[in-house]
Formats: sequence, C-alpha cells, structure tokens
Amino acid sequence: MQIMFGIKLHVRHQSHSAPPESRSEEAERREPGKMEKVLLIFSVASALCAVSTVPQRNYHFIYQAKNWTEAQSYCRENFIDLATVADVKDVATLNKLANLNQMFASSNAYDAWIGLYNDLNSWRWSMSDPSFYQQNENFRNWFFVQPDNHGGDEACAVINGIVGGWADVPCSQNSTSVCMDVSGMDATFYPISIRMNQTQAQSYCREHHTDLASVRNSMENQGLVKLIAPSISWFGLYRNNWMWSDDSTFSFTYWNTPNAEPSGGKQSCVAANFRSSGLWEDWMCDIKKIFICYSGAAQSAVKLKLVRDSSLNLKDPVVLEDLLNQLKLKLKGQGGNNVQLRWREQPNGQVFSKDEDEKDASRKGQAH
Repeated sequence: MQIMFGIKLHVRHQSHSAPPESRSEEAERREPGKMEKVLLIFSVASALCAVSTVPQRNYHFIYQAKNWTEAQSYCRENFIDLATVADVKDVATLNKLANLNQMFASSNAYDAWIGLYNDLNSWRWSMSDPSFYQQNENFRNWFFVQPDNHGGDEACAVINGIVGGWADVPCSQNSTSVCMDVSGMDATFYPISIRMNQTQAQSYCREHHTDLASVRNSMENQGLVKLIAPSISWFGLYRNNWMWSDDSTFSFTYWNTPNAEPSGGKQSCVAANFRSSGLWEDWMCDIKKIFICYSGAAQSAVKLKLVRDSSLNLKDPVVLEDLLNQLKLKLKGQGGNNVQLRWREQPNGQVFSKDEDEKDASRKGQAH
C-alpha cells in the first residue's frame, strides 16, 4: 500500500522590527531544538488519521472453479496474490462483495479460496546456517504415517529416545530437549532435562549453546538416542504452520469452529464460507472452488497544511528523515502498520520549495 502526502509548510520569518533575541533564543532559532521538532511533526502527523483508514487491498472475486494452487497462480499472474484477510474490516468488505447467486452458479457452493494455507512440507532446521550442512543433505527418520499433522496443529518434531523415530507434535507440549554446540561442521550434543515447550527449548539452546540439535545423518540420530534414552525430546526440526500466500503476518483468525482451529490432517487450504458470514473452513487443496484475489489499493493523495514558526532547514536530509520517521510512527500508532512513505522530490531536486502565492515565505513538499 502506498499513500501520497502533499505537505505545505509555512515558515514565518522574524520582521526587522522584532525585539532582539537572547543568545539562547537565537541559538534555538538557528538550530531547532527537540521541542520545536516534536511540535512541528506532531502537528503534521496528527492530521493523518483519515489516511490510515484507506483500504490496503482491492479484492476481486473470480467466479471460476479452480483448485487452490491453480487459484494462487491465477491471482499472481493477474493481480498480486490470493486474498489476505487481516481483520474484521476485511471480512466485512468481502461479505459486501460476495455474490452468492453467482457463487452457486459457478461451483454449487458458497465458499471461495483465500490465501491461507498450512505448509505441510516446509520442515526445516532451527539451525539455519547453510555452511553447517552438506549439499542435498536431507536425512529424515519419521515413524510410519508420520508426519500426520493430527488435529491440524503439529508443526514441531520430537525424537523417540528408544528407537530413534521422529514424530510431529504440537509445539506447545512440554518435553525434554537436545541442544548442540557447533564448531565449523562439527556438532556436540547436550541433553536438557528441563521440560519446556518448543519455543522455550529453542530459546534455552540458543542462550546456553548454539541451537536445538540438527540431525544430518543416521549416525547423529543414533547418538541422540543414546543421550536421551528413554525420553521423547525436542530437537531442531519444525515447519511453518498457517501462512498467507503473500507472506503477510498471520495473527487474525476467523475459523468457523468456535474457539478452535480447523480439523487438520491433509485439509491444509482455507476457504471463506459466505453463507456463514465469511467464516473460514479448511479443505483439501485439490478441490475446485471459486476464489478471491487482491490488488494494491489505488494511490491516495491527502494534502496537509501547517503554519508554524520554524527555522528548520528543509534541505537537510537529517531533518527530512526525522520528519518522515515521525510520520511513520504516528501512522503506526493509528493502525497503519503496512503504510509505506517516502519523500517525492520536485523537478528541481528539492522536496520542499517556496510557494510564491503565499504572503509569508512558505514551503511545500510531497511524500508518498
């Protein structure tokens, strides 16, 4: 999302008949202090509340039945991606746009693919340094029918301290763990008897050692079994859980089952059911459904005007950067986390220029 700002900044100069300034006042005028900057920036940024409500996405219902992967490809080729739904405002927008009659005529259903999916094949090591692994080193020792994502919430792996098999489990369960110290390509493993969830175990290992243990071959796997027997312990294997196709942060949820995530298993793609107010349901990804794409919101322009006694040097890159950062912080505080701002230069290479139509010496600039 990009928002363009046209900012007209008036700078009133002191008249020659004004009383002489004290040394401190003169110094403050020549080199604006912190208070002057804050007042200036706050006055500008406080007018941005209307900007932060600009929709971040334009949604497009595509009334053609495709499986989730085909829908993703279509959206990426013709728009930006499959729809990301970030909050209840997005839900309300989609409900207004949905044409139930056209939905049913296209797919005999009232749901549509969105961009949420569970990446069941994204298993990776907590220790991510590629120099620690040989090329194409992909040793795995899963138990039979593992990983199965039972319950739809198994994104972390444990190793069995009796037979050495691996299983996927919820990352929230408490288990012992195995840390490692790394020196070049060599690893030394350490069993940790404290029972923690996977996130806590990872933090512990990174604080006291290098990371949770990576298992690169069967010899290392057997070494871990001897260390932890007969425990079932965390090691460094995990995967991504629910993700948006465009890699947006996944925080807002709108599942159809009250207070619960979906059923899981191989049903790893999500559709919004518009007979149920757009609530989310997980489905097999190869089922054909209509789908929703999104494109970027049209660029919005907002002109702001400020009159302020100031001697800020608006040609100084430090001043411009400071102003822009304060604008970003103000927008972020009003929910504009995805807003992108930058100054746009005038044809003369300057951001701000004198406005000859104003009686006082004023300046104007634009950021977008």
